[in-house]
Amino acid sequence: MIDGVKIIEKKVITDNRGKILHMMRVDDNNFDKFGEIYFSYVYPNQIKAWHIHKKMTLNYVAAFGKIKLVLYDDRVKSSTNGLVQEIFLSNDNHLLVSIPPMIWNGFCSADDKLAVLANCSDIPHDKEEIERLPFDDNKFPYDWNKK
Repeated sequence: MIDGVKIIEKKVITDNRGKILHMMRVDDNNFDKFGEIYFSYVYPNQIKAWHIHKKMTLNYVAAFGKIKLVLYDDRVKSSTNGLVQEIFLSNDNHLLVSIPPMIWNGFCSADDKLAVLANCSDIPHDKEEIERLPFDDNKFPYDWNKK
């Protein structure tokens, strides 16, 4: 696991009418502060990668569908420098992944259907604190086409 990344099982309440999937509460151990919540749709066979936030902590859950989330640590002083981590999120595998600043990440639908990733970040989006690279950039030791 990449240093500083937290994977947290979230509560699911199910009854004959449907489900409640918890995401974030002010009394959660990993809650710092509220920035914004947004939903990122990813279409089948599309890849939203790579990006890194310089200040923002990301708190991702799958809101709909199945997500393959991939992280890459290139922090020079990190004990996990060079490590790639794959995490699969869905309503059946309801996890929150908390990603600290300076970890590259990207995601795609884990099957051939639309998927929606929710982020409850600790600061509002700021285009000046994000950096983006193409999913197939040689910097990353990861092949998105492998199943």
